[in-house]
Amino acid sequence: MINTVLKTMRPSFLVLTLVCVFLGFCTSFATGAAIDSMLFTLVFIGAMSAHISVNMLNEYHDFKSGLDFKTKKTPFSGGSGALPNNPKIANLVLLFGLLTLFITIAIGIYFMTIVGTAILPIGLVGLVIIVTYTQWLNRMPLLCLIAPGLGFGLLMVIGTHVVLTLEYSSFVWLISLIPFFLINNLLLLNQYPDMQADASVGRNTLPLAFGIKRSNKVYALFMVAAYALILLYVLVDILPTISVIALIPIGLSVFSLVGAIKYKSNIGGFPKYLAANVAATILTPFLLGLSILIG
Repeated sequence: MINTVLKTMRPSFLVLTLVCVFLGFCTSFATGAAIDSMLFTLVFIGAMSAHISVNMLNEYHDFKSGLDFKTKKTPFSGGSGALPNNPKIANLVLLFGLLTLFITIAIGIYFMTIVGTAILPIGLVGLVIIVTYTQWLNRMPLLCLIAPGLGFGLLMVIGTHVVLTLEYSSFVWLISLIPFFLINNLLLLNQYPDMQADASVGRNTLPLAFGIKRSNKVYALFMVAAYALILLYVLVDILPTISVIALIPIGLSVFSLVGAIKYKSNIGGFPKYLAANVAATILTPFLLGLSILIG
């Protein structure tokens, strides 16, 4: 039972939260702000709780809708497959999903006493994404496309920065655009293997609505945007010169795009392309944050 519950948390995916909080910490450090260790710990707990919540609620709803029985499982798509093997604990997964959501809300309310209502828009938008992602946003292709990047790339990075520095800054907004584009691509490519199953339960993701050819063009556009921003920021001195190290994973993104063009919805059968996409999404903001600390 415990193993099943842990699987629905999707532990391997939680690394994404680590790098987003890390990037927000790095932009905060770069401003010269004195980092409060307790606030940082709460930011980390709140962010992890939010990610665990959306994962578990997604697993629960996919099980209840029957989608879990139709997807072909890969390490990167199709869900964990935990609940079909142990359906009796579905309600327990729902309970844990709601509990972690309430932990996130409680921490957010505490942050309001520290930062004020300036943090409220970030919290509200994040809450809406968590609650509506599986049942509603997945039926709206454009919102479904940008929701992951908005939730992790923008809200998580900027939210961390605001809590630690007690203010917004144009710097963190500019930096957060980079993971925004990459994280959108992460979820976009993972939707290719699930297209048939998603359609059967009423989902309408970008690949379903506009086709894989156009989705590949969106992937390419977002990839170019992310890495072009890094180069641009270095050229105009928003980022230190050493931040060019964050361009290294572009080869992984290009490799993933080649796989998407070649195998289309069958890309799930060639997980190396999906793995490269995940690696690029994780490594780029990590290297970016590291370069900000060093520079």
